[in-house]
Amino acid sequence: MFEQIESDAKKIGYPLLVKAAAGGGGKGMRVVDQADQFLAALAAARREAKNSFGNEQVLIERYIQAPRHIEVQVFADQHENYVHLYERDCSIQRRNQKVVEEAPSRISSDLRKRMGDTAIKVCEIVNYENAGTIEFLVAGDNYYFMEMNTRIQVEHPV
Repeated sequence: MFEQIESDAKKIGYPLLVKAAAGGGGKGMRVVDQADQFLAALAAARREAKNSFGNEQVLIERYIQAPRHIEVQVFADQHENYVHLYERDCSIQRRNQKVVEEAPSRISSDLRKRMGDTAIKVCEIVNYENAGTIEFLVAGDNYYFMEMNTRIQVEHPV
């Protein structure tokens, strides 16, 4: 059963992150630095995910050390009009929960444009209609899609 996920882990490379598919807040997350730690971390993450969320499914992904957490607010209507309202830096966290959000973030205008364009593209691909947030991890001049929250988040007053 674990052969496929272990094979996938080798393809991704180390360090990698095992994290709960149905979770949040850092629960069910384990950083794995080398292959001989993988199976133990996988079992621990699955146990914690099941206890915390009632679902033991996990994801694995490349672990990016010391990333920035940048979010882009998006709006889309029923007429395929898409806009983003730029980004905010949510990197100041405690226990994987945002403490401070800073806007605008301190990123280059090129990175800001590329991330905004990607956020709009995500909305177009899924024919999104609503307010939402596209989240990215940023390392240097590279960024990686993390998730889309299909709502206004509670910490974002209207």
